[in-house]
Amino acid sequence: MSPRKAAALRDGTDGLSLREHLVATAGRLIAERGTTGLTVRDIARAARVADGVLYNHFEGKEELLALALHAHVRSVERDLGPLPARPGEGTVAGNLRACLAYGLALHKAFLPAFAGLLSQPEVLARFDALPNPLGEGRGLQAMLAGYLRAERDLGRLTPSADPEAAATLLVGVCHELVLPRLLQGAAPGSIVTPPGHVEALISTLMNGIAPPPTA
Repeated sequence: MSPRKAAALRDGTDGLSLREHLVATAGRLIAERGTTGLTVRDIARAARVADGVLYNHFEGKEELLALALHAHVRSVERDLGPLPARPGEGTVAGNLRACLAYGLALHKAFLPAFAGLLSQPEVLARFDALPNPLGEGRGLQAMLAGYLRAERDLGRLTPSADPEAAATLLVGVCHELVLPRLLQGAAPGSIVTPPGHVEALISTLMNGIAPPPTA
């Protein structure tokens, strides 16, 4: 006789296996409350299984959290959609404003989960060992660099422009505006970019900071 299914699966979970159900449940909890203080018992109760069931499907809590975090990042990216910039359309400055807003939303959505894992390096190491959750070349920095490279090829940026360096600066801005506030205990929804700050950042990036050449 085959073993009885867990109650959660008997009631239906869209055809998921128990392992997939546990990852999905942990991912939902991460999205709702982050990873700080998240326990095996919390996940088991939300999944409606006994605590020990998790150890039948994962090496431990660290593997489950890494997989759930991976799924959470994928879900955030799917919800936000593609990078809001098309080469050759609108203005480069306007597109970069939209990209920066996109990057800030992305960071506010998934950085709280990572901030809660600073004391759990094994989870982060397991996460790093997994394939890129956004797909190869789909990280924010890679997408921004690709967009800027295309604009440079169209002649809308100076030929000497460095797309990779500019993309790194933009991603760094997202980290700087979000991560320190999270580490200070701020809720993601309370993190507001100072008025005019984005405009000043984009203007500085577009215009540079070197003095104009003298005659």
